[in-house]
Amino acid sequence: MIKKQKKYMEQFLSALKEENLKATTQRVAIFEEVIYGEKHRECEQICDSLKSSKVNISRATVYRTLDTLIKYEFIRKMDIGDGRIRYESKIGHPHHDHMICVETGKIIEFTSDEIENIQDDIAKEHGYKIIKHIHQLFVKPINND
Repeated sequence: MIKKQKKYMEQFLSALKEENLKATTQRVAIFEEVIYGEKHRECEQICDSLKSSKVNISRATVYRTLDTLIKYEFIRKMDIGDGRIRYESKIGHPHHDHMICVETGKIIEFTSDEIENIQDDIAKEHGYKIIKHIHQLFVKPINND
């Protein structure tokens, strides 16, 4: 795993260089926090986690670094319609979709080959090939009708 982490870090440092950004301790800490930390977190939660790890960082630096991570496809930006943006790593996580509980805000990841195949078939029927998709199901507990 260490070899893969080193590869991802090298790719990140290359992305920073391409963006004319310095590879600061703070940016590296943001990268590691978002890539290897908990999933589905807001910027504020990422900032709090970094600060609790004694990383002196500004919210602006976190946002700028998140934008770079999105641009170079290290992470995904999630908008689940509640006005709060969340981020999750794309590294080491195979494609998956999300169910979002509208009552609790809980985000459940799932995969379904059947759904993937149906989506591909529908696109093909219309003369297209899917290159990217976001599949989010908004759910609530069955016992709360």
